[in-house]
Amino acid sequence: MRFVDEAKIWVQGGDGGRGCISFRREKFVPRGGPDGGNGGKGGDVILIATNKHPTLLDLSLQQHYRAPRGEHGKGKLQQGKDGANLEIFVPLGTIVRDGETNALLKDLVKEGDRIVVARGGKGGKGNAFFKSSVNQTPRIAQPGEKGEGRWIKLELKLLADVGIIGLPNSGKSTLISKLSSAHPKIADYPFTTLTPNLGVVELENFKNFVIADIPGLIPGAHQGAGLGLKFLRHIERTRLLVFLLDVSSIEIQNPGKDYQILLAELGSYNPQLLEKPRIIALNKFDLISYHLPKEVDFYFQQLKISFIPISALTGEGIPALINLIKNSLNQSS
Repeated sequence: MRFVDEAKIWVQGGDGGRGCISFRREKFVPRGGPDGGNGGKGGDVILIATNKHPTLLDLSLQQHYRAPRGEHGKGKLQQGKDGANLEIFVPLGTIVRDGETNALLKDLVKEGDRIVVARGGKGGKGNAFFKSSVNQTPRIAQPGEKGEGRWIKLELKLLADVGIIGLPNSGKSTLISKLSSAHPKIADYPFTTLTPNLGVVELENFKNFVIADIPGLIPGAHQGAGLGLKFLRHIERTRLLVFLLDVSSIEIQNPGKDYQILLAELGSYNPQLLEKPRIIALNKFDLISYHLPKEVDFYFQQLKISFIPISALTGEGIPALINLIKNSLNQSS
């Protein structure tokens, strides 16, 4: 399934049914009074969050949605039936905004969260409603109100406990495939990951946690360079960040270069991301014969942030990394 995390749709509440003009026509009642019923209310358009829809793909393909109208009123004081509500299901983590003003309407994060985005019109009154002492036989009725119509913008922010971030080709997809049940495309060239990947890490005697990786960041990602801007929002909800660095390409003279690039991009996009707990994973440890150069080891020791050498390819250090993640999540819960 193609991953789609943005959509813009037109939603239209159903029109209200019109009121009826009718008079009683019964034997021995030559001048029966008005008995026109009211029209039914139009249906509302409602967005509902569900974990059964992973992306906004369906909504990107169909842009217009209209709820059914209310039935017209009938004689014998019969009110028209209300139009059925139109329920549209969206993924958990969907942010709903007004399509014109961009104002936030609701953040749908829990199963069953809902919002009415377009209300149906009220039904019109039948002529029985207008009977009075001065007008015993009204020949007027109201048309139903038009349903509300508007553009709605939908943005999906993935719901994950842990976000993996790194430069292109740092091994994020390989790592998430080792950690979890996800099976992303893996290759040795940049931007293999074109969409976020989600995986579930299952541990004994510990609540499962969800881990996500996003396409590799490059300098200028917060301004749209590479694929960064489009997907940076997917780590805003995470509780923990794992900075994945390719230790085999670290410059001895400047061992913090890649790490500082990532920090700068996160801070420029959203400074609050820098306040999240973090772990540094030094990947491709196998390519340097499982031995950290002393300059690299010294640099990361000075940061006073948990770091660990790993090899996502061979599995070296993966159990220890999982344990670090578990402990950090426990502390932040």
